[in-house]
Amino acid sequence: MKIVSLVGMSADDVQRITQLDPSIELVDAAGWFDGEFAQTWPAATVSRYVAGKGRSDRAGRDALLADAEVVICGFPFPLDLYSRAPRMRWMHQRPAGASNLLNADIWGQNVCVTTSRGHGEVLAIAEYAISGFTYFAKGFDQAVSDRSAVAFSHGKYQITGLRDKTLCVIGVGGIGREVGRLGAALGMRVIGTRRNTARDAADSAFETIAAPDALHQQLAEADFVAVCCHWTPETENLLDDAAFGAMRPGAVLANVARGEIIDEAALLRALDNQTLRGAALDVYVGEFEGPPPAQLWNHPRVLVTPHTSNKTDTSRRRDMALFIGNLALYLKGEALQYQIDWARGY
Repeated sequence: MKIVSLVGMSADDVQRITQLDPSIELVDAAGWFDGEFAQTWPAATVSRYVAGKGRSDRAGRDALLADAEVVICGFPFPLDLYSRAPRMRWMHQRPAGASNLLNADIWGQNVCVTTSRGHGEVLAIAEYAISGFTYFAKGFDQAVSDRSAVAFSHGKYQITGLRDKTLCVIGVGGIGREVGRLGAALGMRVIGTRRNTARDAADSAFETIAAPDALHQQLAEADFVAVCCHWTPETENLLDDAAFGAMRPGAVLANVARGEIIDEAALLRALDNQTLRGAALDVYVGEFEGPPPAQLWNHPRVLVTPHTSNKTDTSRRRDMALFIGNLALYLKGEALQYQIDWARGY
């Protein structure tokens, strides 16, 4: 069985994979496709994520994929992977977001595709969301404005605490649970939404978990809102004028999911009419094509970062452990964990 990895692997990971079965042929092809990515992905994506020039011959890359049974991808990845890998039975995407695959030919195909949902840097991302709340709650945005003016405007500092405030987590998955856990540790009341409302021990931080159709009722109780759900047709522009209108005046928003979940024009209106105190956005619409629109970037009550919430100096990633566990299941012919349901969108 041939496994092709388009991402770098540690020696320990290689050993753990090859020890599972003597028939495994593991090919580390990290960097081989960089030149191809430079020609097929937006310049902003290439500038950030593509390190080298790659392997020049298309024939060599095609031959690599032609007899691959399993392919491990990072971001970016070959957009025409499905058509070039006719023997592929399973693709694993190391990033968590299934929406990365929307423009690729593999979307909706009859092939098993898994992601690392809930196994990335969930703690770092949750810390970002809480930090975004604190940035506005403690008036740091006003401090930035005062620095530019070279004068303090003491009366403009709207300082609030987090304890006893209500945090609504939209999408109580791996990241959302961690946001809720940190919020509860700070004394916040935590509520949330997700498709499956059944609870287990990992949901102990949440007072309630409601279905998506109860979102507006949840938002009406929230002082802070964390967007952690998947981007799907159902969640595109989920936060629109009606959703912002349902929020408590002065709420603070943090988006660590995908920009398309928020109607950015509605967001700006909510900021300007004082529905929102502020918004910390690690994502925005079109982030892989270029910088955010000027209206967002220049807004005094918006903090925009370039999808850095997963960055940390103490990695807790478990995505390769997930892949190796799934590989053991695959070798036994058993169902894999975190397989994308094309109809659901993740």
